[in-house]
Amino acid sequence: MNKIFNQEIEKSSSMNARDWVQILARYRTPNLFRSTFELTVTLVPFLTLWVLAWMSISYSIWLTLALSVLNSLFLLRLFVIQHDCGHSSFFNNRTLSDWTGRFLGVLTLTPYDVWRRTHSEHHSGAGNLERQGMGDINTKTVSEYQALSNFQKFAYKLYRNPFVLFAIIPTYLFIFQNRLPLGLIKAGSKYWISAMGTNLSILLLLSGIYYFGGFAPILLIFLPSTILAATFGVWLFYVQHQFEDTHWDREEEWDMHKAALEGSSHYDLPLILHWFSANIGIHHVHHLYSRIPFYRLQQIIKDYPALSENQRLSVYESFASVKLHLWDETDRKLISYKQLYQKYGES
Repeated sequence: MNKIFNQEIEKSSSMNARDWVQILARYRTPNLFRSTFELTVTLVPFLTLWVLAWMSISYSIWLTLALSVLNSLFLLRLFVIQHDCGHSSFFNNRTLSDWTGRFLGVLTLTPYDVWRRTHSEHHSGAGNLERQGMGDINTKTVSEYQALSNFQKFAYKLYRNPFVLFAIIPTYLFIFQNRLPLGLIKAGSKYWISAMGTNLSILLLLSGIYYFGGFAPILLIFLPSTILAATFGVWLFYVQHQFEDTHWDREEEWDMHKAALEGSSHYDLPLILHWFSANIGIHHVHHLYSRIPFYRLQQIIKDYPALSENQRLSVYESFASVKLHLWDETDRKLISYKQLYQKYGES
């Protein structure tokens, strides 16, 4: 067995995306005990910190806010667990996965069935220039940008502005947009039930918090932890696909597996951040085989060093991606407005 494994490691550097799928299939089976454990060590501290933050309100608002900031990381982890439930990778039992996801959706303010559908569309069209849609960050090609009017260019630049993208949009997305099944309004009652059921549960939860504690827990715990978790989540989603050497193709040339492997980053975070983000930074492996539980992703890149180096993005390098806004189909990379001006004489 070890001999076969070593032979696979030796040839892994020359494997293509489709070859990897067969190997990754071995890691797809979730472990009930491990999944339950991961959920418990995330949900229990989240609820405990909520109680501690609430108790601290009468002593120190700053301590309350500090605990809320810490709790935003546990909320982020709960969202990624919900994400795994949506991929049916957290539990073998589909019903258990779905209802776990729906419960967590109340805490993350995300209607589970709506999100599951839109996220599925993201996976099915990632890296396809003609299938950008729900759940994606709008990215124009150079030619598309050049064809815009001055007002449209201004609107695109405003949308891609870091303050808007990471401070305003996360709040809008989770607090407001998620309240309606936008994009799926005519897709069936299932999505309305998901959105309205989640909204009702959130309303009941907040009503209970207000009844026992007034506005203070909502303003000092609920909103800060939710908004920060949303901001962290949008940032992670951004750097997982928006980096210089990402991968985009037109429909006729697009290959799902190649786009998954080359169009998603391996965001090499410190171990503690990998834990809080439930390994979602190992995004190239996740996109290549989304049925793998998040707690097996670290083992995969240990077993196959070639995957560890593929599209690796350090924390320092990720900050540079904020200035990249346009896909240059000629050079096949994301470029900045400054590079657009240098190459094409316009901004």
